[in-house]
Amino acid sequence: MTASPEAWDDLRTRLRATRWPAAPSGAGWSLGTDQEYLRHLVAYWADGFDWPAREAEQALVPRFRVRVRGVEVSFVHVRAVRPPGASPALPLVLTHGWPDSSWRYSKVVGPLTDPGAYGADPDDAFDVVVPDMPGFGHSVLPPDVVLDSVAVAGVWADLMDALGYDRYGAAGGDIGSAVTRFLALDHPEHLVGVHRMDAGLPVLTGDVADLSPVERDWFADVDRWRAAEGAYGAVHRTKPLTQAVGLTDSPAGLAAWVVEKLHAWSDPRTGITAFTDDEVLTLLSTTWFTGTAGSSMRMYHANAAIPPAQHARRVDVPSGFSLFPGDILRPPREWLDRVAHVVSVTEPPAGGHFAPFETPGRYAQELRDFFRPLRAAT
Repeated sequence: MTASPEAWDDLRTRLRATRWPAAPSGAGWSLGTDQEYLRHLVAYWADGFDWPAREAEQALVPRFRVRVRGVEVSFVHVRAVRPPGASPALPLVLTHGWPDSSWRYSKVVGPLTDPGAYGADPDDAFDVVVPDMPGFGHSVLPPDVVLDSVAVAGVWADLMDALGYDRYGAAGGDIGSAVTRFLALDHPEHLVGVHRMDAGLPVLTGDVADLSPVERDWFADVDRWRAAEGAYGAVHRTKPLTQAVGLTDSPAGLAAWVVEKLHAWSDPRTGITAFTDDEVLTLLSTTWFTGTAGSSMRMYHANAAIPPAQHARRVDVPSGFSLFPGDILRPPREWLDRVAHVVSVTEPPAGGHFAPFETPGRYAQELRDFFRPLRAAT
C-alpha cells in the first residue's frame, strides 16, 4: 500500500513523541521487549527508515486483490519458471500466522518458483500463492467481520479455484498451520499433500489416559509454556479490543508487542538479530498503515469458538512436518500420528517459528523434498 505524506508525518510525530516507561537496568528481554533495542528501532523508524524504498521492493512481486466469499483478499501470485514444453508446476498455497502476513514468505517466493536459479532442481518449481489472511496485512476486514481458521480455509479453496487450480499443495505455520489443516479436512479432494511447521496448540477431546507417556509430558510442557509465555494469546482470545486501542494509537506500542514475539519465537541462537531493522519495520509499517493490529488479534477470539469436535478430526491427506529447533512447542511423533496421516517428519538444524524468513533456503528445501513424491498426484 502507498502511505500518504500526511500518514507518514503522523507516524513520525507519534514515534518522536513516544512516552517511555521506566525500566530496570539490565532487564534485557527478560521482562518483555528490550527497551534499548526498542528505542533504537523507534528512532530509526522515525528518522531513517525508507518506506517508499521498501514499497518499491514489494511492488516487484506480483500482488493481486480479489473478493472471495464476501471478503477482499490480497495475495502474492508468482508462477513457476518452467522450460518450454515442461509439465505444469505444482501449485502451492502458503499461509502465515500472527503477528505477520505474507511478509513471512517473502524470502522463499524466488527459491520456490525458480529453484534452478538457487542451485536446486528446476523440476521442483511451484506456482506460489501467498495470501494475507483476512484481517492481516493488506487484506483489510470491515470491523463487523471476523473469520476463524475453518472459514479462511474455505476462502482459500475458493481462491485457488478462481485461479484455475484444482489440485495443489498447502503449507503453513502458526495460525497458518490450522488453516492448512482445515483446508485438508474440508477440501481433501483438492490437496495432494499438506506441510506444516507445527501441530498447533493441542486440544484433547478424549481421555488423557489414552495418551502415551511422551504425549503426556508434552502436554505438561504446553501448560508450562502457556503459564510463562501465553499471556498474549489470552488477551487476544478474550479482550482483543482493549489491546487494539494501544496498538492502533501508538506505533511504539505496536512495535513492542510484535518484536517481543519475533525475538522470543525465533531460533534462540539468533533471536531478533535474525531480522534486520528494515525487515522488522516493513512488517510493522504494513500493519500500522492498514490498521490491522486489532482485526488480526480478533481471529484468536474467533478460533477459540471453534467446536471441540472440529479439533478431534484427523487429517487423512498425506502430511509432512518440519519441526525447527527454535520453534515453540515441538510435538512428539506420537501426537502427530494421532492427528494426521504422517508421511514425513524432519528436524532441520536451525530456524524457529519464522523459519521461512529466518532460514529461507532450508525452508524452501523442506517443501521441495516433501512435495517431490506427491507431484504425480496433480
